Amino acid sequence: MDAWADVRKLVRAGDVFGTIRVVTELDAAGRKAVAAELPAYVTGEARAAGWESWDRQMTPLVLAGVVCLGGPAAVASWLFRREFRWWREAEAAERVLELLGGRPVAWRADLARRMCGRLRVQELRRWGLAARLVRETGIEPPGDDAFMVGWLRELCSEPIREPVEGLTAGPIAGAIKKLGQVADDPLFAAYVDRIFEIDALAETDLWQVVETVVRLVDTGRLDRVAVLDAVVGRLLRDGPGALVPLAGLHDRLDPDIDEAYARAGDYARLLSAGPVAVADLALAQLRRLEEAGRLEEELFAEVMRALAFRPEKKLLRAAMSWAGDAVLRDAGRTGTVLEALALIFAQDTLALQDRAVRLAVKLAPRAGQAAREAVRQAATELPDELRERVSAAFGGGIAAAEAPAALPLILPAAPSMPPPVASPGELVEVLTAGRWAQDVHAFERLLAGLAEWSHRAPDELREALRPWWYPFNPSWYGHHGSEIHEGLIQAVSRAFLAFAAPEHSISLTLAASGTRRRPASPGPLDRLYLRRALELVTPFEEGTGYPVLLATPTSGTGHLDPATLLDRLEALETEGVRALPADLAQALLRLPRPFSEPEVERAGRLTSDAGRECGAWMRSGGLADPPVSMSVRRWGRYNQAGWHLLEAEPEIPASDGLPEEIRALFEMRSGHSYTLTWWPLALPGHRELAAAHLTGYLPSSMESSDGQTRALAVLAHGDGPLGLATAYAMACGMSHEKTTERAAATDAFLTLAARGEVPARELGEAVTDLVTQEFIRLNRVVSVLDDATQAGAHEAVWAVITHLLPGLLPKEGERPRAGAADLLAAGARAARIAGARADLPEVAVVAARKGSSRLVLEARRLIGIADASPQKSTM
Repeated sequence: MDAWADVRKLVRAGDVFGTIRVVTELDAAGRKAVAAELPAYVTGEARAAGWESWDRQMTPLVLAGVVCLGGPAAVASWLFRREFRWWREAEAAERVLELLGGRPVAWRADLARRMCGRLRVQELRRWGLAARLVRETGIEPPGDDAFMVGWLRELCSEPIREPVEGLTAGPIAGAIKKLGQVADDPLFAAYVDRIFEIDALAETDLWQVVETVVRLVDTGRLDRVAVLDAVVGRLLRDGPGALVPLAGLHDRLDPDIDEAYARAGDYARLLSAGPVAVADLALAQLRRLEEAGRLEEELFAEVMRALAFRPEKKLLRAAMSWAGDAVLRDAGRTGTVLEALALIFAQDTLALQDRAVRLAVKLAPRAGQAAREAVRQAATELPDELRERVSAAFGGGIAAAEAPAALPLILPAAPSMPPPVASPGELVEVLTAGRWAQDVHAFERLLAGLAEWSHRAPDELREALRPWWYPFNPSWYGHHGSEIHEGLIQAVSRAFLAFAAPEHSISLTLAASGTRRRPASPGPLDRLYLRRALELVTPFEEGTGYPVLLATPTSGTGHLDPATLLDRLEALETEGVRALPADLAQALLRLPRPFSEPEVERAGRLTSDAGRECGAWMRSGGLADPPVSMSVRRWGRYNQAGWHLLEAEPEIPASDGLPEEIRALFEMRSGHSYTLTWWPLALPGHRELAAAHLTGYLPSSMESSDGQTRALAVLAHGDGPLGLATAYAMACGMSHEKTTERAAATDAFLTLAARGEVPARELGEAVTDLVTQEFIRLNRVVSVLDDATQAGAHEAVWAVITHLLPGLLPKEGERPRAGAADLLAAGARAARIAGARADLPEVAVVAARKGSSRLVLEARRLIGIADASPQKSTM
């Protein structure tokens, strides 16, 4: 123990050299004694010490473990302990290697392999040490992705020197001239042939990789043709997920015509499966071959078919341009081109269809029988005007196809409620996992489990919680000297501390007097959750406890079964425990309306203050749904457009009998919160009020990937009337920058459509207002409406679009706004499936304009669908 006492004193002082001196002078018994004490010390000190103290201790602790721990497995585990995550490895790496230098080579080789096996692509800490050990011990470089990613990052971070003469080997490395440290590096020799085989290549800075590879090619250390093969192979392997920067690398390698010809089949496959940038490079090479007369007819036909199936307008326009030129060069390719054009007829973009029809009509006189039949069959799906033009050129009698069958609209599944916590041990596991902070249902499970198991098995729960809170550190509960940080994590932790160690909780309560508080979020709904956790502190500090939580929902939507609430209130009355205010208020807000007579009568028999409040609430029918007015405010300057804020103003109930916790919910705020998905579950029967709160916060999340738009999908599963607040919140989600986030708005729309609850008029008003004020982008909203149409919500989509058209189509003399043609196209798709008929004067005005712009063409198509007679014309 004397040895450990000396080491501990030096570690606490941050004395690196003193620690090294002492541990290296210890005999085997002394090192073993220190090794036995190190793990427990690190666990306790990392939690209890402040950051500055812990930062000071990490390096001497790491070095002490490297010297005193016996086997390679123990040392590897020590270096990767999560408490050392922020250890500044680079500053002490040389000392670690010096201390390891006295170990046998076989021992260090074993350590190197174990360290390499622990590396993860997402977190490459200790890669530098592992790489040094691999190089020094001469072991075979590992084939793990994480290790190779670390090597590639290192390679890209170093300057490329001029080449010198030397030996060569390998298909890519074969052209590498041996050069200084790079050429002598065993890792370079092992991996340079495999750069484009690394599965996790996307985890590197790809643009930097491209620049590095280009420099290596330019300086003669990489063979250009071999790299070209590797790049094309990787693009083929990744298919739709191909890495776009590699397309740029391909072009910088500048293949000549013979090299392009040798890879023509690969380019054809890239054209059908790669992302747009990759398809662009493949198209450029294939067109180059065709113009040089080196693209065989069979491959040309394959390429045309592949292009015709691409959804991207840019590629389809390029395909038609190329097709027209190719026919001029070789009339024998007319049939192939016409068959490709027939496929493009199915693209539901009127401008593309119009261009394809024009080219098909031009080529009609040269059409063979097979191509003629392909065009006639595909033309049945075209809009009337285009179909009639094709019919006239290809022999007449082409009738319109029947409208596509509508898909059944399926109600998306509502959120599910996880089971209650089954034991004190499980409760502590949930608490310590930390993931509950992102999940409202896990939050509810924690609080309910704390109430239940603190009452059913208090001793067992305290014993299970001791490793969680010991040693006591006020910072874990938000106490940082002159201020207190109040967030949900700190509040829940404080509630558990109040039960597990009330004496420490009381000390925090006393210290909080007069201390400045910093809430993590000022939103009233966040504060309701926060208060529900914090109000548990007092009964646990006083020793009375709280045997059952009233507000725990019984449904994943946040609803609380009235009979269950009455059971809980009766249990509190039996225990003689007073209900906590926020817990009771949240419980009342979660009751589904209307209430049945038996439920009202049962509530009237309760005798406690909380019971009488519940009875009065149920007799009155609960909280009345307030009307909400909406406005948009612009301030400041940002990208020449200014910042926009949505301001919701719900009508505050006149009743003076509302609890303070409920009246506080009529205070509207704006800002940013990471818990928006929690809010609808606080007001599951009052969707419009929940939406009013969301409108103040969703605008700040419209360019991020934080998942807050999912709050709309949760909101849609609730109850209560919908109005302008819901419409404005939906409009924000439908115009989110990220397609994955807009998908949540689509889910919300589908849920409302399946329930017959889409507020079409209000949504039309909200979208029109926000688009005209340049708050949101129309084309993004249209993409959500289109997705909803494809999922079977065409009738609801059409209802919304009819409310959008009057305010968003250009008046006489006005320039059309971006997305107006997309809106018309979406309307045509929904109207055709729904079999809609409507008087559309605004659309008729646009359709009557001269010219063939996309806006005019789409207006004519919509008029043809919505105003047409049920009998389709034929020629």
